[in-house]
Amino acid sequence: MDNARRMSLGILLMIGFCVLAPLQDSFAKLIGGAVAVGLVAATRFLFQSGLLLPVALAFGWLHCPGRGEVGLHLLRGALLLVATAFFFSALRFMPIADAIAIFFVEPFILTLLGGLLLGEPIGPRRYIACGVGFAGALLIIQPSFREVGAVAFLPLVTALCFAFYMILTRRMATRMHPITLQVYTGLAALALAVPLLWAFHGSGFAPLDASWPAPEMLRLLVALGVVATLSHVCLSFALSLAPASLLAPLQYLEIVSATVLGFYIFGDLPDGLAVAGIVLIVASGLFVFLRERHLERRPTPQP
Repeated sequence: MDNARRMSLGILLMIGFCVLAPLQDSFAKLIGGAVAVGLVAATRFLFQSGLLLPVALAFGWLHCPGRGEVGLHLLRGALLLVATAFFFSALRFMPIADAIAIFFVEPFILTLLGGLLLGEPIGPRRYIACGVGFAGALLIIQPSFREVGAVAFLPLVTALCFAFYMILTRRMATRMHPITLQVYTGLAALALAVPLLWAFHGSGFAPLDASWPAPEMLRLLVALGVVATLSHVCLSFALSLAPASLLAPLQYLEIVSATVLGFYIFGDLPDGLAVAGIVLIVASGLFVFLRERHLERRPTPQP
């Protein structure tokens, strides 16, 4: 496959991810409070590992991880499990587009963490852009907080967990196939989720006290698991075919897809403050992305 075809296929797969990811969230919102959110999150990882494990085995992509790698997988699985559960909890009360828009402060958190934890240089313009992006998130949170209370902050917790997850993923993604990484992440999350669900069974603690779902909810759980797996496969292969610098701006299509699905399925549309917040987040995110590309292209001074 020539380079132009690789780029085109990568872009198409990224667009597929941006459509499928909000569809997964729509299924989670349709499930609502009928199923314990811990079981919904665990189902997502059950399908991720169950569908991708045979593929990784068939192509010989698996290996026996060492003790240190197992610890990293468990930490990544815990971060992603908490992020997923908190985001699905938020969706029970918030429009999908609002929750996803707030989550998109994650690149700003990742930029700041890169400076704090990895020593990456951050100029004043990127600090300002991050501040503007957080202000946009507050514009969306403010009316949501009046309606649903502290639940409006859950997508921020999701963004924080996902940013730490991405920091760890940067350390591991170069050492193994992306499908292998997805398999081990799913298995690690399941290894943490299943004992929790077992321990809280019959406790009355709604988020983790799971029972066998009704047939309609079971169908939605299956759909959520399959769509979630397909979306992340699209993302993994998109990143293997085209550079992240080309694909990153396309991720904001998620907000468009979420708005369309939210209106079509639930009759939700962002209000004026939410639209202003979304514009600020997208504009700030694109500025940070373009600034990082500019710095990457700048010639390195020779000693």
